[in-house]
Amino acid sequence: MTATRPSPTTLTGRHVRLEPLDPRHLPDLFAAGGRDEEVWRWQGGPAPRTEEELAVKLREVRAEAERGELVPFAVVHRAEDRAIGWTCYMDVAVDDERLEIGWTWYGRAYWRTAVNTESKLLLLTHAFEELGMGRVQWKTDHLNHRSQAAIARLGARREGVLRRHRRRPDGTWRDSVYFSLLADEWPPAKERLSARLRGSLADGRDGAPQGPAAWHRSGGAGE
Repeated sequence: MTATRPSPTTLTGRHVRLEPLDPRHLPDLFAAGGRDEEVWRWQGGPAPRTEEELAVKLREVRAEAERGELVPFAVVHRAEDRAIGWTCYMDVAVDDERLEIGWTWYGRAYWRTAVNTESKLLLLTHAFEELGMGRVQWKTDHLNHRSQAAIARLGARREGVLRRHRRRPDGTWRDSVYFSLLADEWPPAKERLSARLRGSLADGRDGAPQGPAAWHRSGGAGE
């Protein structure tokens, strides 16, 4: 199957709907994650204190999308019908049948619910089964152990570390930990993710707001 470049689309699950990120999502996004330093911790900058500060970040995402560098989605909580975060396809290489999932965050209240599991299930299903990708990758800060654990739970394999890969805003250097999932690894991973989603329903973690969430600028696995 020849890979296809992703384009803005809507992916719908039971708990969340991933739809093209748009300025109209801004008020809900700020309500979900504005002013929360923990949510924005791994972006490498302060949390947006106002809607306008978040709007600057949203415009950055949309500018990259217009340049063809990524495809951003608003994560909409279906029961509440409001945006609670965003996630992206990025680093797309059609000839190499490869893309990355990253620049993901969810509001603190949606951590350890079905939101992240279903979001990743939707993104991975679309990437492998509709776009024909052979590889999906993630990268995250070597200090972001929560993100690394969350990516591993998706069924992804830890590949290695790019040392001194990126300068953080505070001047320190980050190593980037890379993970990947290949097309032939996807069927069992899909079944595990689907089972986790069913388990979330069984134990009450069904996507309703509960506890803290996480921001992962370049890994984006969430919790």
